[in-house]
Amino acid sequence: MKLASLKSGRDGRLVVVDRALERAAYADAIAPTLQAALDHWDAKEPKLRELAADLEAGRARTFRFVESDCAAPLPRAYQWIDGSAYVNHVELLRQSRGATLPASFWTEPLLYQGGSDDLCAPRDPIRVPADDTGVDFEAEVAVITDDVPMGTSAAEATAHIKLYVLANDVSLRRLIPAELAKGFGFYVGKPATSFAPVAVTPDELSSSLRGDAIALPLRVDVNDASFGRARPEIDRAFSFADLIAFATQTRNLGAGTIVGGGTVSNKLDGGPGLPIEEGGVGYSCIAEQRAVEKIRHGAARTEFLRYGDRVRIEMLGPDGVTIFGRIDQTVEPVRDPRG
Repeated sequence: MKLASLKSGRDGRLVVVDRALERAAYADAIAPTLQAALDHWDAKEPKLRELAADLEAGRARTFRFVESDCAAPLPRAYQWIDGSAYVNHVELLRQSRGATLPASFWTEPLLYQGGSDDLCAPRDPIRVPADDTGVDFEAEVAVITDDVPMGTSAAEATAHIKLYVLANDVSLRRLIPAELAKGFGFYVGKPATSFAPVAVTPDELSSSLRGDAIALPLRVDVNDASFGRARPEIDRAFSFADLIAFATQTRNLGAGTIVGGGTVSNKLDGGPGLPIEEGGVGYSCIAEQRAVEKIRHGAARTEFLRYGDRVRIEMLGPDGVTIFGRIDQTVEPVRDPRG
């Protein structure tokens, strides 16, 4: 089953989308928003699946699905927490600046709590006050949970994964070091995260799931050039179930919590990855490519995004059809609220 939220009010209008992402049907009679569906998932899911079946069979009243009409699947969420399941990503960034990686990074996940009150639509611009702040994308796979009680084990956590989504966890790289040096985490260096138009249930991915990882390339293009084709099932140190179990050690997770797996990052023959043009799978963020350039060549060569630059993030199924729709954003200045 595939779900999306059309732009409408603060929380969007829930629709069920066909597998080809061509037609959709309003789900108002079942739940007005995705959050409302997640709040009562056990009761709402069967009805949404019935509507999805009617949609595929041509029995439902439908309209043309247009990705640019979509908000994020959850335009605002009760919680957005992002992990770092791909320790290779963290290791490369630290290696490039001569820092060592604590051994605990391989045994205990990293998590940060991002802003969830303003989640960007897939075609919204990346708006920043200045484009010399190290504007970067981070292509990720994330999951959305139902209510998860405190003390949930990794073995139990899988059952709480209700939807998969794609995310662009935007980072302002030149602001982050000073923030982290204060010892209190990210804030100003992490603008609003963007999401692909469609959220999908795990059964839609069953043939491509390895555990709870999707075994398909995560496609990233920058200014119409191939930048990354990393695979989420490779070089992953922690599963989504691990991240959820770690997060629930001391708290409950409310329905509609989004859990990110972090920047997807692959090694090559045990060492740093390579750009696509050199036979590698590329990277899911610019910072990692710059880190590898420093390691290999002594200096970073790739520039961060500037105004007018465009990033696209997408995942195609084995049949070549887009699964989640596409994140497609350009970097633009912040609008003057005075008009």
